[in-house]
Amino acid sequence: MTTPRPQTPFSTLPFVLAALAGAIGIYWFQSDGRKGGDILAPVTQQNVANSGFSKALAKGPMAAFLVHGERKPVPAFTFANDKGETLDLGQWKGKVVLLNLWATWCAPCRKEMPDIAALQKELGSADFDVVALSVDRKGLEASAAFLKEIGADSLKLYIDPEAKSLAALQALGLPATVLIDRKGLETGRLLGPAPWNSAEAKVLVQALLEEKE
Repeated sequence: MTTPRPQTPFSTLPFVLAALAGAIGIYWFQSDGRKGGDILAPVTQQNVANSGFSKALAKGPMAAFLVHGERKPVPAFTFANDKGETLDLGQWKGKVVLLNLWATWCAPCRKEMPDIAALQKELGSADFDVVALSVDRKGLEASAAFLKEIGADSLKLYIDPEAKSLAALQALGLPATVLIDRKGLETGRLLGPAPWNSAEAKVLVQALLEEKE
């Protein structure tokens, strides 16, 4: 029998930070008063040229969504599907992707997950997909039971029990949602719950769908 390797304080840090933020709905604010996941350059005319996707679209209930001035590749990390197969986001290249990180113990996740499921049901296609990625350490069964309990089990289940995605994306709270374009570039993110089935959220998605790869 193999003796489990002891966990270092650093190996558990992503879980501790995410748990503290997710359990009580804490997420930080940018200097302009908007909630966000990181600090990037403001949107410029050059960056948004020939694109309908811009900072101006993030309004109403989606005002906390931070549109990046310069799109950057999403850092590489792996996760698994409900069959135990290893995946990465490269398999979605060519599609617009809404990547949502969540866990069963995250109260704000419980609030927004039905909306995310509804968004996938309405807009899911060969051009758009929701990747709802559970970082719950309890793994597949607990995550599947959670989705069924809240009526969001129509979503495909993906799991990352080691929270590699949290570290790669530098997301220090849950839920964390990243909107990715067809080239695999992060266009913006939102830390905290949001009404992802709202008209304002769909406008963001549709603007990316209209872009040519």
